[in-house]
Amino acid sequence: MKALDIIHAETLKKVVPDVKPGHTVQVYQRIREGEKERVQMFEGVVIAVGSGTGTSKTFTVRKVVDGVGVEKVYPIYGSTIEKIVLKKEAKVRRAKLYFLRTAVGKAGRLKETMIKEIKAPKAEKADMGIKVEEVPAEVAAEVEQMAE
Repeated sequence: MKALDIIHAETLKKVVPDVKPGHTVQVYQRIREGEKERVQMFEGVVIAVGSGTGTSKTFTVRKVVDGVGVEKVYPIYGSTIEKIVLKKEAKVRRAKLYFLRTAVGKAGRLKETMIKEIKAPKAEKADMGIKVEEVPAEVAAEVEQMAE
């Protein structure tokens, strides 16, 4: 196994959401300015997902700031990317949404769809300081049913 393959394998262990064109995402990127390091957020619409594979795969995010379009290309598995948060999904019929560069007003809107709900893990039962032996079996069974 080559050293490059080992590096690629380690990088690909990073958990990244499935980013597709039409998604509105927030990309949190670490930025180093001299001695200081901070995290900067960039929110926009994914207009393209690059054709690279593995660690070379990229995606392009676009937003409009004061009437000027700003696009940034991020590597999906980049070491400076802290996290990628999926905010909205939109129904699109193209792999590359470059038409959004020239679209103005209503033509530049995408039809949003609902984001699938992510179920939170079940909360663990709180310890109330009551031992199970002290509670009658019937009451304990009732409490168990209510907790579920």
